[in-house]
Amino acid sequence: MRTRVRGWRWRRGALRRRSDVVEAWTVLVVAVLLVVGVPLAGAAAGRWAHDDARAVAAAQRAERHRVRAEAVGAAPDMLPAVRSGRQHAYRAAVRWTDPAGEVHTARARVPAGTRRGDTVDVWLDSRGRTVPAPPSRGDVRQHSLAVGACAAAGTAALVLLGHAVVRRVALGRRLAEWERAWARTGPEWTRRRA
Repeated sequence: MRTRVRGWRWRRGALRRRSDVVEAWTVLVVAVLLVVGVPLAGAAAGRWAHDDARAVAAAQRAERHRVRAEAVGAAPDMLPAVRSGRQHAYRAAVRWTDPAGEVHTARARVPAGTRRGDTVDVWLDSRGRTVPAPPSRGDVRQHSLAVGACAAAGTAALVLLGHAVVRRVALGRRLAEWERAWARTGPEWTRRRA
């Protein structure tokens, strides 16, 4: 029957080595970093990404404007290999009239299944070129969550990698210490008695 003694690395004893104490402290530090540091890193990165994405979205909303256009070309009806319910956009010819009464035609992204004559929203930059729509609140939120999750996962991986390195070094030192101790006591135990 095998028994485990909890906390043996913290107690004084003949078998405890310095590497055992270092490893015990490392486990404590890793636990604190995983419980406190990883969520803080994820939250900080997510907050930074959220603020940055909101600023980019606000700048794009300020420089872009939306016009209602009529589709003069049709988008494909069938989507190739759709795996989710997201609506894909395709490029098709659209036509709109500006406030001065001038008619413009361009190729713009329209939702799949758009028929000729349907009205769609087209985003234009300051030069009148078609551009993607600025990020929505949902896009900003999704970007922030993705960056925060990646930062948290990266921090956790870095902490666990550091812990693995420390354990590997501690194991090597522990084996070296045990080898030196056995070199001192081994001859006394293996001495032949007459």
